[in-house]
Amino acid sequence: MIEVVPIPQLRDNYAYLVVDPQTQKAAVIDCAEAAPVLAEIDRRRVEVVALLPTHHHYDHVGGHEDFLQVLKVEVVAYHGQRNRIPGATREVQEGDEIRIGSLLARVIFIPAHTTGHVAYYFPGAGVVFTGDTLFVAGCGRLFEGDAKTMMFSLQKLASLPDDTKVYCGHEYSQRNLEFALQLEPHNRALREKYDRVLALRARGLPTVPSTIGEEKATNPFLRWHSAELQANLRRLDPNVGHDPVKIFAKVRALKDAF
Repeated sequence: MIEVVPIPQLRDNYAYLVVDPQTQKAAVIDCAEAAPVLAEIDRRRVEVVALLPTHHHYDHVGGHEDFLQVLKVEVVAYHGQRNRIPGATREVQEGDEIRIGSLLARVIFIPAHTTGHVAYYFPGAGVVFTGDTLFVAGCGRLFEGDAKTMMFSLQKLASLPDDTKVYCGHEYSQRNLEFALQLEPHNRALREKYDRVLALRARGLPTVPSTIGEEKATNPFLRWHSAELQANLRRLDPNVGHDPVKIFAKVRALKDAF
């Protein structure tokens, strides 16, 4: 059992309060603003044991210092990234495990958006927190890596079970799906996903979680093999060719300009 509470942050970010219902111990993933996170912790009366940032960008760690003035907890950073994560107390590497009550999170190293980006995968609960690497129908910009690195990182996530719930760092879903539909307008799963997202946003609700299976069926950054996507890319740029990395890079460049 796991309880995941999305907490809106800044303009379109999410922090997540991850609770073990058995012990009422919890962790906070990607705390950009301390006040709403602390308010949710007080409301639920849970014991937070760790801050788990996916990467060092301010909109994912900007709340650490204010948070740590109120609660002293373990703060995780990827190996070599301690100086980029405010309050870091522990460095982790690929495959390391973090315990939150009876819950166990496994670190997955997924660089490209940043060099120290990680996901937190809870295999027993079937949940993964992907930060700014895998979004609903999207992926992060390549700030500190290249297309090949991002493809490899995304494939790590895509190899998780299809029913794994995906919680990402931003509410970008509607815009991402609108872009995806330009490349695969006849993808029925994509159209249905877009309709569901529109309905959720109309009610002011988060569009997370997605699932790994849904992302494989709808996310253009996991669908470089799609014949329709490739055909539409070549209409825009006949020189794209058939190399998967070049196809991926073209999709990323188009999304950057979308």
